[in-house]
Amino acid sequence: MLHYARPLARLVAELERLPGVGPKSAQRMAFHILRQPADEAQQLAEAILNVKLSIRLCAECSNFTDQEYCEICRDVKRDRTIMCVVAETRDLIAMEKTNEFRGMYHVLQGVLNPMEDVTPDKLKIKELYPRIANGVNEVILALNPTTEGQTTALYLARTLKPLGVKVSQIAHGLPAGGDLDYADQATLISALQWRREI
Repeated sequence: MLHYARPLARLVAELERLPGVGPKSAQRMAFHILRQPADEAQQLAEAILNVKLSIRLCAECSNFTDQEYCEICRDVKRDRTIMCVVAETRDLIAMEKTNEFRGMYHVLQGVLNPMEDVTPDKLKIKELYPRIANGVNEVILALNPTTEGQTTALYLARTLKPLGVKVSQIAHGLPAGGDLDYADQATLISALQWRREI
């Protein structure tokens, strides 16, 4: 950092704080921004500020939106008797890209993680219960197959089943087109456990 002019060093340092961005990527991005016309840099800065100032959580499902209710919650054609619970908005987007699910969503805004002091009260779990009482027949837990994701799924299943709602979980296993010899042991075990009859 000592080789950079101070404003450039600050930009590189700020970009490095982004997830998945290492020192070389941050440097590459900083030099790209530096070479751009001032109006393009201004547009980028305004876009970042606009997101921070205008995006909030949907009053119903906790998805990111710029209105009181997100586009999915406003869609009257969605099936309100089935709900998919996801950890983050990016998971919701991944589910929507499949064009297979036409129900409602609930975004937890994270997963349980006692090591990082993420307890049920710090997630959007209590907001889920009144939504289920409003005519939901099935809750699909679409959480990543990590230790934290599975812990969250088990916690939710345990607290939701007494409400008389069907609780299911998406299957985890081998990706389409994947090779068995490239799969790790946990993936193969999961694929075996969640096998289905054909």
